[in-house]
Amino acid sequence: MHCLQGENQLAWKAIGIFDSGVGGLTVLKEIIKTLPQEDTIYLGDTARVPYGSKSPETVTRYSRQITSFLVQRDIKMLVVACNTASAVSLAALKKEFPIPIVGVIEPGARRAASVTRSGKVGVIGTAGTIKSSAYAKAIKRINPEIEVVTRACPLFVPLAEEGWVDNEVARLTAQAYLQGVKEEGVDTLVLGCTHYPILKGIIAEVMGGGVTLVDSAEETAFTVAEILRGKALLRPSSEKGNHHFFVTDVPAGFIRVGNRFLGGRLGDVYQVSLDEEGKEEEPAGEEI
Repeated sequence: MHCLQGENQLAWKAIGIFDSGVGGLTVLKEIIKTLPQEDTIYLGDTARVPYGSKSPETVTRYSRQITSFLVQRDIKMLVVACNTASAVSLAALKKEFPIPIVGVIEPGARRAASVTRSGKVGVIGTAGTIKSSAYAKAIKRINPEIEVVTRACPLFVPLAEEGWVDNEVARLTAQAYLQGVKEEGVDTLVLGCTHYPILKGIIAEVMGGGVTLVDSAEETAFTVAEILRGKALLRPSSEKGNHHFFVTDVPAGFIRVGNRFLGGRLGDVYQVSLDEEGKEEEPAGEEI
């Protein structure tokens, strides 16, 4: 590691990212694309996935445990790459931890509010995210005139994980979920779940060419870059980042689906117990 004088030494720390499982890898992929020089530490809480069906109190408790785990690994910034956790626990995390913390909802909401022409925005997500109204509230804080149409699309998650992203099952599912949203006349659709970018092709096909898709993962990566730049915490662009992966259950399933989501090989994936802080098992997986 290079040593820099003063505050810039913080720039050499990693960006911490967490999700309930593999979905947040779509956010990591965009961060790597936008900031290839940065180190990252990713934790997927695979033992307790999904978060969408759990109470806000439970999700907040899990989020605190994970943030503590990542902060102990000396991160310079935290990305909550989970829509449910962003919706219910972001405020609590920001209050408790002294590092910049970004969720995936605000960046997506800002983008949607800026690109809509008709003032009608659709939001699709898990049942938990939609029930929280987090996107609708965030969009209306920016522009109260915007009409927000929401729809839970729970089957998109297993389809993405199975790799069924361009077949008749995916097409029929997308049509069943999205037809009503399309008929409402939205011109912008927020992909309000980190799994959904995997299905972007089929969603775009069903919604038609006049609808702009907003990928919260892309927008979150731009926001991360903006914050690090503003705080002089970017590593030099000549560097190449290293990426570390942790899960809370056996890594095999995460590695299988994760390679698809990341669009390449994951490095070593370590299983950890959040109850016994710092306990790590042997890594599984292949080097990139």
